[in-house]
Amino acid sequence: MSSLLVSVFCPDRTGLVAAITGRLFELGANLGDASFALLGTGSEFTAIAQVPDHIGADALEIDLANLPELAGAAIRVSRFGLDADHGPAGRITHVVTVAGGDRPGLVVRLAETFAQFHANIVRMDAHSEAGTLAGRYVTRFAVFIPPAAVTPCLNTVANTAGELGLACQWQASDA
Repeated sequence: MSSLLVSVFCPDRTGLVAAITGRLFELGANLGDASFALLGTGSEFTAIAQVPDHIGADALEIDLANLPELAGAAIRVSRFGLDADHGPAGRITHVVTVAGGDRPGLVVRLAETFAQFHANIVRMDAHSEAGTLAGRYVTRFAVFIPPAAVTPCLNTVANTAGELGLACQWQASDA
């Protein structure tokens, strides 16, 4: 088996994840880390796939491009040369949500705060909620925070959010 990084970007359509993962399954691939997200009216699927040795990156890219659901998609398949297993800092210890009006520089200020406490951002999602009058913006971080830094890190994140007039909440993760 070899590890490939599969990336697909295209306009959002119903059935994309089913089409991509279904074809990978048919080819004998086993998915590792994977994510799917809407980006405006587009969508992005990214995954590490363990594939049989006879399936090369170029062949898989061509195969996926033949799926009707991926017509016009930007597809990239490449060798994944890193370790697919997470280290200790890949474990999510907390999920932090900051919400309110959109503030320029919000994501960088929060990311810098996490970095200050050697917290690793494992996943991040930021989006405007459609249909809200004031343009409610929600940013969610799944992070690893070293045990000794939990209290000062979370307090600093909450203070930073408060300075920007935003609500902040977090919960410890059992993962």
